[in-house]
Amino acid sequence: MTASSRRSLPDGIGYEQLCAQARSPSGPMNMAAQVCDDWAALEPDRVAIHELGETSRRVTYGALQELSRRVEAGLRARGIRRGDLVGVLLSQSVLCAAAHVAAWRMGAISVPLFKLFRQDALASRLDDSGLRVAVSDAEGAAVLAPFDVAVLTEEALPAPEVHAPAETGAETPAVLIYTSGTTGKPKGALHGHRLLTGHLPGVEMSHDLLGQPGDVLWTPADWAWIGGLFDVAMPALTLGVPVVASRMQRFGVSQCLKICAEGSVTNVFFPPTALRMLKAENARIPGLRTVASGGEPLGAEMLAWGREALGVEINEFYGQTECNMVASSCAALFPARPGCIGKPSPGFRIGVIDDKGHETEGEGDIAIARGAPSMMLEYWNNPEATRDKFRGDWLLTGDRGRWEDGYLRFVGREDDVITSGGYRIGPAEVEDCLLTHPAVATVGVVGKPDPVRTEIVKAYVVLREGAEASADTLQNWVKDRLAGYSYPREISFLDALPMTVTGKVIRKELKARACAETEAPQMTAGGET
Repeated sequence: MTASSRRSLPDGIGYEQLCAQARSPSGPMNMAAQVCDDWAALEPDRVAIHELGETSRRVTYGALQELSRRVEAGLRARGIRRGDLVGVLLSQSVLCAAAHVAAWRMGAISVPLFKLFRQDALASRLDDSGLRVAVSDAEGAAVLAPFDVAVLTEEALPAPEVHAPAETGAETPAVLIYTSGTTGKPKGALHGHRLLTGHLPGVEMSHDLLGQPGDVLWTPADWAWIGGLFDVAMPALTLGVPVVASRMQRFGVSQCLKICAEGSVTNVFFPPTALRMLKAENARIPGLRTVASGGEPLGAEMLAWGREALGVEINEFYGQTECNMVASSCAALFPARPGCIGKPSPGFRIGVIDDKGHETEGEGDIAIARGAPSMMLEYWNNPEATRDKFRGDWLLTGDRGRWEDGYLRFVGREDDVITSGGYRIGPAEVEDCLLTHPAVATVGVVGKPDPVRTEIVKAYVVLREGAEASADTLQNWVKDRLAGYSYPREISFLDALPMTVTGKVIRKELKARACAETEAPQMTAGGET
């Protein structure tokens, strides 16, 4: 078995042909076999994970399988059986991967948890899921001490045991991943064993056919989130591509460059926030073959910087916890279009629909056809939210978009789109424009209630350290580059923006702030009325 034999997108075939050949995953399937056991049987000495930290070690598939069997033995000793929940409170590490593999092999459901969560965030997820056993380390065990959760650490693992893997299929529950809470209380998205197979086409596209000789994949995104776990770690292991594991409590440019060098990284998934920080320091990372990014649109300026500074075409991809990697750019298959996400991943049908669920040629709600390969089975313990997520046979992403010659253009979150003077304005485009100004470090744009225009465009700006720019300057910057109606009529300067733990601007908090300013006017910088 080779990396190329595991890929879903073979070389030398055009995009349209790949889409025509795509099939939804079905039949017997277990992610533990895909990411570990199949490789361990055929190439046990093949490097699976390069773990960096105080010491550096390369862990083979055989060693990963042995550790996962020790975890499985420990879970069985604590009464875990098929269908039970297993928390995984670990950062990027070999043990983190082994814990998921162990749970999947025995037919249990793994629940990734973020190491930086504290009491309230953990309590909400533990109470909702009801899990009572978790795999962690000493630090995590201390955090979990106030809860009724048995903690299994590596030091306490028993000797490995070999059990027959559970008989599971594409839709057998395998992993419960909680949303980051950008649009409300975090919800648990329950996924089946088809999830990994469903991710592969989009992951391969976003890295220009990942699985080429010499590929080594890394991301600063934590493996507690779907972006780190299923956009990077598990697909890499499935494809036989070594994955670098290195814990970063907070992204820093110098540490990022060090990891890329020590890990001989050739392929990276950078969240937009990380790219902005790299761009701010005009960082260079030699040896990269591909860079992928997702979570927020990047804009033409960032893409141009990627070509110049990183030497690659940054491939943007699109998805969410409930249905991920549904669309991507792929420089190896088709040219990028600035401002567009890319094209549907093979095997996915994306629709831009109206409020009746009919596809439309204009702007509409971005939706995914029911039964997509990476689509969740349901929200955990929340049938009402599951029903509300669909409009007929379409899963609603909550985003607005439109088609442009086969490319999907992201306009903005449904709740974020600004209605001003009869115009609908996507905040992402305004943010992208402001980010091209040399003084702007980061920005969030929302609609502020206005009695005349319904809403006005309001920008909250964080300037680069030592930089200066007036509101008038930034307003004119946008006026000169976008439509006259879309410039921010008010700009406030902040020291920092509210962010999720995954690095996304929490626009709902900015929206609440803007509404509060409307009720009790505050001094802001600039603003034409």
